[in-house]
Amino acid sequence: MSAAVPQASVEADITPGAQRVLSDINVKVAGQGGDGSLTIITLLTQVLSRRGFHLYSARDVASRIKGGHAAATLRGSIVVRGGMGDNIDLLVAFDEEAIELAGAAVAPDGIVIYDASRGPLPKGCLADTVRVFAVPFGRMAVRDLRRDLFKNSVAFGLLARILGIADDEAKSCMRHRFRRLPERLVNANLDAMNKGFDFAGDSGLAEGEGPWRLAATDHVERVLMGGNDAVAFGFLAAGGRFYAGYPITPATEVLDWLSAHLPAFGGVAIQAEDELSAINMAIGAAMTGARSMTGSSGPGISLMQEAFSHLGSAEIPLVIVDCQRAGPSTGMPTKPEQSDLAMLVLGGNGDIPRVVLTPGNPRECFDLGVLATNLAQRLQAPVIIALDQAVGQDSATVEPFDIDGITIEQGKRLSPEDVAGLEEYRRYRITDDGVSPWAVPGTPGGESLVTGNERNEWGLVSADPENRARMIDKRARKVELVRDSLPDGHHFGDPDAEIGLLGVGMEAGVMIEAAERLAGAGIGVQVLRPLTLWPLTEETLAFIRARRRVYVIEHSASAQLYRILAAGGASSETMASILKYDGTPFRPAELVDAVTAGEGGNP
Repeated sequence: MSAAVPQASVEADITPGAQRVLSDINVKVAGQGGDGSLTIITLLTQVLSRRGFHLYSARDVASRIKGGHAAATLRGSIVVRGGMGDNIDLLVAFDEEAIELAGAAVAPDGIVIYDASRGPLPKGCLADTVRVFAVPFGRMAVRDLRRDLFKNSVAFGLLARILGIADDEAKSCMRHRFRRLPERLVNANLDAMNKGFDFAGDSGLAEGEGPWRLAATDHVERVLMGGNDAVAFGFLAAGGRFYAGYPITPATEVLDWLSAHLPAFGGVAIQAEDELSAINMAIGAAMTGARSMTGSSGPGISLMQEAFSHLGSAEIPLVIVDCQRAGPSTGMPTKPEQSDLAMLVLGGNGDIPRVVLTPGNPRECFDLGVLATNLAQRLQAPVIIALDQAVGQDSATVEPFDIDGITIEQGKRLSPEDVAGLEEYRRYRITDDGVSPWAVPGTPGGESLVTGNERNEWGLVSADPENRARMIDKRARKVELVRDSLPDGHHFGDPDAEIGLLGVGMEAGVMIEAAERLAGAGIGVQVLRPLTLWPLTEETLAFIRARRRVYVIEHSASAQLYRILAAGGASSETMASILKYDGTPFRPAELVDAVTAGEGGNP
C-alpha cells in the first residue's frame, strides 16, 4: 500500500461546493488507554443524535486494568444498522499504533486526523487517496493548556469543522458532556476545542465549509444503551428483585446496573465471593419467592453447571445471563464469541428442562429480560439469556421502553388461602402440564423438602423406578407448556429465496446488510435470526427445510450453532457453516464474499 498523503496536499479542493453529504458514517478514535478516545465518540454521538441518526457504538480495549491500545467506534446512519460497516470513514489516531492497526480499514476516500506529537505518520498504512490532517494535538495541549489530557478536545474541534458542524453546536455538546465538572475545567476543554478550530481555519476549513456535511432526518427520542444494561432493566421492570453476581468481563455491567437501581425498588444486588456463591445465593432468594437472576461469562457459567442441574431437578425458577466472550479458559475477555451455546443448551448433568433465548440488540435484551423473568416463574426452571460481548457491551439507539405495558406473571403460586383449601400439599405433584402448584416456604401448611436427589411428589427421596420415570416425564412436559409462547425469530429478505442466512446475537445487523448487498447483486436471500435457541422451534426447522442452502453464521470454531441445529433435526446436507473466531465481528463484505463463493461466484 502506498505512502500517506502529506498534510500540505489535502486542503486544495476543500470548498463548499465539494461537500459530500453523509447519511452513513463510520468513525474510529484510537490510541492508548487514557487518550480520551471515548470522549470524542461521546461528543459525536450527541451531534448525530440531534440530527436523527440511528447509532451503534463499540469499544475495543485490551484485556488489562490500565493502558494498552484502546479504540472507540461509532456508526451513525439514517437507517438502523446493527453493527459497524466495512470501512472507517474518519479515523482519529493518537499514536502510530492506531494508524498501523486501523489504517488498512480506512476507506479510500476517508479522512485521518493524526496526532503528530510523537513523530511523522507511519508510511505504507493508508491508501494514497486518504486525506490526512497531521496535527501535534498533544504538544499543543501541553504547551498552551499545560495538560496532555486536553488533546482530545483539540481533536474534536478539527473533527467538527471536517463534518460541517457549527462551532456553537460543538461548544454546546462540549458543555453538556462536561456539565458535572467545575466551570474552570469546562472552560479549559472549550479553550482546547478552540485550538482545534484555529488549526482548521489555518488549514482552509472555515466554519461550515468542511469537506463533509452530515445529513439530517426527523429527530426521534431515542436512548443509547448497551445490551447488558437493557437486560438488567427488563428484569427489574418484570418484577425482578434479587441479583447475585461476581465481576467478570464482559458481564459486569449487569451487576453494576442492578446495584445502582434495584435498591430503589426494595430489591437487592449483591457481589458474591465467586460464581458458585452467586448462583447459590440466587437459588436461595428464588426459594423465598423473590424473582431472581444471576449472570456471568463463560468461565463463570462453567462453574455454575452443577447448579443448573439443581434448578431443573428441584424445580426452582431462575434467570441466568451469559455474556459470552472468546475462550477457552480465560481466552480473550474483551473480545466477542459465541462458543458457550453448547454449554447453555446441554450443560449440567442429567436431563433438565430449560429455555435459551438469544437477543440481538438492546431492544430485544429488554424484551427478553422481561419474558425470561416471567417464563422462569411459569416453568419453575432455569431460563437462560445468551448474550455475547458485542450484544452485551456495544451500544445502540432504541426508542424508550413501554414500561406500562408489562405484565408480571406469577405462575402457579399458591396463596395461604389456596394452601388452606387443599387436602394435602404436594410440592412436586404430578400434573398434566408438568408444573406443580407451589407455596413459598413459610406458608402455613406449605411445608416441603427440597433436595438434589430424585424425590416423590412430597419431596421425599425416592429411587423407585416407576416414580423416577414419572418425574423425568413430568419435568420434560414443562417445555411443551411454554413452547407456543416462545418468541418467534426475525425474518428479512426474499421469502421465496432458495438461500438462507441463519445466525443469532451479534450476527443480527451484519446478516441484514449482507442480504441487502446480495440482493443488489442478483442473489436472493432470506434471513432468519431465531430469538429462541432452545428448544428448537418449528419456525427454525421449517426455515431450513424450505431452502436449498442455509448458511449458518456464527462466532465459534467448532460450529456450535450448526451442531445444535443438526442435533435438533435440521438437515446437515442443507446447512453450511460460515465461521469466525478471531475476536472481531463480521463485516458485511465478509459475508457477501463467503456466500458468493459458496454459490460458485467470485468473492
